Amino acid sequence: MGSNLENDRSHVKYTGGMTEEEARERVLAAAEELYYRKGYAAVGMDELRAAAGVSLRRLYALFPAKTDIVAAVLQRKHGEWESSLAAAVADAGADPRARLLAVYGYLEDWFCAGDFRGCAFINAFGELGGTNPEVATIVREHKASFQAYMAGLVAEIGAPAALAAQLSILAEGAQSTAAISADPRVAAQARDAAEVLIAAAMEPGRE
Repeated sequence: MGSNLENDRSHVKYTGGMTEEEARERVLAAAEELYYRKGYAAVGMDELRAAAGVSLRRLYALFPAKTDIVAAVLQRKHGEWESSLAAAVADAGADPRARLLAVYGYLEDWFCAGDFRGCAFINAFGELGGTNPEVATIVREHKASFQAYMAGLVAEIGAPAALAAQLSILAEGAQSTAAISADPRVAAQARDAAEVLIAAAMEPGRE
């Protein structure tokens, strides 16, 4: 009886006046920060509910399992990545080559951020991909989406389609290298390499 009363009081303390959507947003925001900073396996449900300011009861009502939270966080990160990358490319103007190279400028800004700890999707796959098929699928779909986006930018400059995969791999490698080395100059090096690949792909007679 006492335990139930304490849990009820905790529920009121943490979630009073909060709508389901507000509680969900707080959980996802807290989970995104904690998972990225500490790792997916290191963060328990109790730590997450405390950071989000919701009761454990409500946390489980919103997300019955930790996998549900991880999946929702990754979907959220996917939307954030796509919108912020598209904005950076749009800011580069109308020149197709500048738009393509803007991808690496976006990476440089990201690598310079004080909280940069690599790609959240690569981190998730490294920790959970081998045992969690849902997470593995989300990560693969995210990476495929990036390659498709790069393919569109490559098509704008009239280069062979194979260039998109090459530039995508270059960008992916830059993310891992920057995370390990803690050196944001990796992005500029990747951009230089991208320019070499673009120039070679655009040579007359190249298909």
